[in-house]
Amino acid sequence: MDYAAALLDETRGFGELIRAGDPELAVPTCPGWNLNQLFRHYGRGNRWAAQIIADRMDHPLDPRDVAGGKPPAEPDAAIDWLHEGAQLVLDAVAQTGPDTPVWTFTGPRPAAWWVRRRLHEATVHRADAALALGDAVADFTLPAELAADGISELLDLTPALLARNGQTPALAEGQSVHLHATDEGLGAAGEWTISRPAGADTVSWSHDHGKGSVALRGSALELFLAVTRRVAVAETGIAVFGDAAVWQNWIDHTAF
Repeated sequence: MDYAAALLDETRGFGELIRAGDPELAVPTCPGWNLNQLFRHYGRGNRWAAQIIADRMDHPLDPRDVAGGKPPAEPDAAIDWLHEGAQLVLDAVAQTGPDTPVWTFTGPRPAAWWVRRRLHEATVHRADAALALGDAVADFTLPAELAADGISELLDLTPALLARNGQTPALAEGQSVHLHATDEGLGAAGEWTISRPAGADTVSWSHDHGKGSVALRGSALELFLAVTRRVAVAETGIAVFGDAAVWQNWIDHTAF
């Protein structure tokens, strides 16, 4: 997958939604935020990541210290600022070297790690904007391959995010969740088994096919929206098999 091209595409799509909406419109999936705050959060986040990469930082950057972190007041200039921020991430990776270790909230990672991270920050926040403006389940689209990768990326981050936030492992020992995307052509990339083996203090996942304590079957897009807590399963066409309480516990304990 071309993460760089997808980052630019998703940022453009996000900007189009922002341009179409009232800046003061509430964003239901980000309580307390309006569209303008969502815009600033995502736009500054790209510049934050770009600065970490460009400076080869080995520690976090205070968001207040991000160069150019405040968008212009004029709407068209603000959208240009948004697009420039995504390009800055790509430029920083190219100039620093994609394999150069830099700080991330999961520990040191190659600079290119940030491209995928910022891409899926864009996909999720584009869904937030679509939900604020209408019905994301009906109106929000995402290629199945990209939606599936978004699920995998989130699961990659989950152990570190749970540990950082001091949250419980989200599954009881011996419990598991199986997700199965129904889209054609995904193969193993469209299945995920999340488990907490007996004696383990965290969760792990694989693309293995298996039977979970609970299983969810639906399109990659709907599974992506459900796993990222943007929509409830009941609002989608996802079929649930097994112990639905295990799924609910997972969702309740993965609010990042």
